Amino acid sequence: MSIGLELSCERRPVPQALLDALASRFGSRFSVAQSVREHHGTDESPYQPMLPDAVVFAESTEEAAYVARLCNEHKVPLIPFGVGSSLEGHVLAVEGGISLDLTGMNAILKVNPEDLTVTVQPGVTRKQLNEEIRDTGLFFPIDPGADASIGGMCATRASGTNAVRYGTMRENVLALEVVMADGRIVRTGTHARKSSSGYDLTRIFVGSEGTLGIITEITLRLYPQPEAISAAICNFPTLSAAVESVIQIIQMGIPVARVEFMDEWAVKATNAYSKLNLRESPLLLFEFHGSPVSVQEQAEAVQDIARDNGGRDFDWAMLPEERSKLWTARHHAYFAGLQLRPGSVASTTDVCVPISRLADCVLETAHELDQAPFPYTILGHVGDGNFHVMMLLDPDNPSEWEESQALNRRLAERAIRMQGTCTGEHGIGLHKIEFMQLEHGENGLALMAGLKKTFDPNNILNPGKMLPAKSMLG
Repeated sequence: MSIGLELSCERRPVPQALLDALASRFGSRFSVAQSVREHHGTDESPYQPMLPDAVVFAESTEEAAYVARLCNEHKVPLIPFGVGSSLEGHVLAVEGGISLDLTGMNAILKVNPEDLTVTVQPGVTRKQLNEEIRDTGLFFPIDPGADASIGGMCATRASGTNAVRYGTMRENVLALEVVMADGRIVRTGTHARKSSSGYDLTRIFVGSEGTLGIITEITLRLYPQPEAISAAICNFPTLSAAVESVIQIIQMGIPVARVEFMDEWAVKATNAYSKLNLRESPLLLFEFHGSPVSVQEQAEAVQDIARDNGGRDFDWAMLPEERSKLWTARHHAYFAGLQLRPGSVASTTDVCVPISRLADCVLETAHELDQAPFPYTILGHVGDGNFHVMMLLDPDNPSEWEESQALNRRLAERAIRMQGTCTGEHGIGLHKIEFMQLEHGENGLALMAGLKKTFDPNNILNPGKMLPAKSMLG
């Protein structure tokens, strides 16, 4: 990519003594190779690569703590790294330093079927987790589009298509083990379903994007695999009709598991990329979980609402392989979208608004995007008011990048004005720092900065992310 967002930050010096100590301790699991650094200094955000000075591949909590202590002593940045699927620049080494790769910490430590919990290391991916626990009759429902690591999903407070019924990472993390900036190891939470003991440290770390501590162990809620599952597609004549249907379904309290929206262009891209034959008009993709009777009742109620809004009869995906193909195609929507404009690069964003404002926000956004000089798609987990915009840009045209950033800015401001948030699940990273004060206010931001200074006084943990620089100064 020849054009993208550039960020100019002063890199901190990395003493040779620190590099020598890491090389001595980790051997072949320490690297300064250009290719390794490039991999760890690149993600799916619109930013140009920002490489760390070195990469350490940790395999235990104690190793992560050793690296943290050493970096803290030398005041060198330390950036936790999972699979690098971030969309907002979370893993970029804006001030240089050490990238701590946690993918080698990929063990499922303990499954407790009786308690419906599992304890894992941060490098376990969501697909790996569900494959390994399938024979217990349980599953973990949080499913962002990428096969992200559980540690990364905790750090960004991820959600996904199942959030309507099962919530987000915020609701599904019970306990953590965290390495602090100075190398101390802290355990938060318990395996109990509730507690009124002390401050809720678990929730502080979930969504902290590696700026407060390094997550090295996670205890998660699990759920019984549903007795019956059915999926259905419903096409609509207009975008507004589809969104209005979602609003009515949620307000009626119908317990759908998933409600996904795709605009016409997202459907076209998905058909081409995933070899499907979906009708190319705005659609909703539903999934229903429960007993056979409850699934049927949910589906009938939803179909009645859809018909009232001009929706077509459902196209059903009843067999497991049909549902799998459908949801795999939905999760590949990012890569599908790129095919709408070969050679383009994507700038993506997301917002979340109260369900009552969803239609207004989506329609105003679509109207603005229709005036843009580049193609776009709108899709998302609209059952909880969250939707995504993907803008397909010419990598050699700076004006398109400027226009996409202006559109992103207006979308975030629109969502906040509607009492929503600038990001439902992508996180802040670098790309959305500018909206933090608007959303949280000066006093709220000051509290966050104070927390950061208490947890990480030398500002070594993923510096430059989450908080505006001015909030850190004062």
